[in-house]
Amino acid sequence: MKKAVVVGSGIAGIASAIRLQNKGYSVQVLEKNSYPGGKLTQLTGNGYRFDAGPSLFTMPNLVTELFEISGKNPSDYFNYDQLDVLCNYFYEDGTRISAHKDIKRFADEIDRNTEDSAEKVIKHLNKSKFIYGATEEQFLNRSLHKIGSFLSFKTLTSIVKLPFLNIFSSMNQVNEKAFKDSKTVRLFNRYATYNGSNPYKAPGILNIIPHLEFGLGAYLPKGGMHEITNSLVKLAKEIGVKFQFNAEVTSIETEGNKAKSVHTKSGNYEGEIIVCNADIHTVYEKLIPSAKKLEQVDKQERSSSALIFYWGIGQEFPELDVHNILFTEDYKTEFEHLFDSKTISDNPTIYINITSKHLKQDAPKGKENWFVMINVPSVYGQDWDEMIAKARKNIFTKISRVLDQDIESLIEFEEQLTPQLIQDRTNSFKGSLYGTSSNNRFAAFFRHKNFSSEFKNLYFCGGSVHPGGGIPLALSSAKIIDKLIK
Repeated sequence: MKKAVVVGSGIAGIASAIRLQNKGYSVQVLEKNSYPGGKLTQLTGNGYRFDAGPSLFTMPNLVTELFEISGKNPSDYFNYDQLDVLCNYFYEDGTRISAHKDIKRFADEIDRNTEDSAEKVIKHLNKSKFIYGATEEQFLNRSLHKIGSFLSFKTLTSIVKLPFLNIFSSMNQVNEKAFKDSKTVRLFNRYATYNGSNPYKAPGILNIIPHLEFGLGAYLPKGGMHEITNSLVKLAKEIGVKFQFNAEVTSIETEGNKAKSVHTKSGNYEGEIIVCNADIHTVYEKLIPSAKKLEQVDKQERSSSALIFYWGIGQEFPELDVHNILFTEDYKTEFEHLFDSKTISDNPTIYINITSKHLKQDAPKGKENWFVMINVPSVYGQDWDEMIAKARKNIFTKISRVLDQDIESLIEFEEQLTPQLIQDRTNSFKGSLYGTSSNNRFAAFFRHKNFSSEFKNLYFCGGSVHPGGGIPLALSSAKIIDKLIK
């Protein structure tokens, strides 16, 4: 069998390994950590379990098809439930909005709690569906860097629709035109954070994202998000993929126009195909120093990072659900802090994920596992100790104010994840969660391609390359590579 080497066992690396093994390659995965999954891992303590990284699950078909192409029944390995409530939104004036999967019900919630009508919401979500239908095949399922990708009827159709996809307006401009109430505008602007971007700069085409939740559904795997990793690793091993952990790659040896082998401190691995599931900046700067540098990619603005607190809370809060957002009143200033001054707002928007709402085993009875996250800038030499300490106090103040109860006194367990730790554990350049941001109307075309122009057998997957960050897009990058390798 021909050999293939996959550098990194993030979700895209695991998916690439499964696809290559099914193509007839003997696949070796090399992982620097002692565990697979990259950001998609978990932590436990004091009777609590937390998904450490991504907390939203959409487009489950991209996971289940990996079992199907391997001749397996997905439900024998991986199961999930659809969420009835996509997210609960809390505003400083006491307004609360529940985003139900039933679009009419959600639209009625907006109608009752804001100055915007249900009709406006439904129209906006229909436009989101239109954008998805116009761009899915071309921008999510294909390489943007192969001429053949543009020589199809679907591509021509997508090009004809470009003037209607809001590319030349910012996401905020589109949303302010669609709605008059700042509560509704903020709710839909928030979707820019799904790929670490600024809605006041990112193009309106990002309004495609709401359709992933409202049109395709939001889900929670049984066992938590980490079960995505567990089930796919189990599948990969069953079909013959080999994993080597604690095997940090030190370099990729090249010869002429080919990548020849992958080097670790404990051994070398040759492969006819080499796939890198590592931040593209790290690959070029550290693993292939002889390669041409990524001047165009490195010029692009980095995405935001995250500050996450994992809190075991000794009480239940019935007003909260699996996904919850506590909005700031001045959303624009928050993003100016993130992307302009590289600091953290004193009144940040807070995301609280509580899987124990559905997965009772994730917390002791009568208690909850809180994953509390705020968006923060990437690493630019800031005084993070001071920033994190201040942010922690501000988070406590805000949550306690909104829920009308002291939160800090209820904490029974605490861990945290910082941009520096994200950078160290996952080799994410500057700790950014999604590689480059989408704060440019042509950002999709500026992401690094899924293959090397310099080395014909070298490929790239994961959140720092096309089509972008997040579980669905990372899995799509593996699918694109699968199409590229004959």
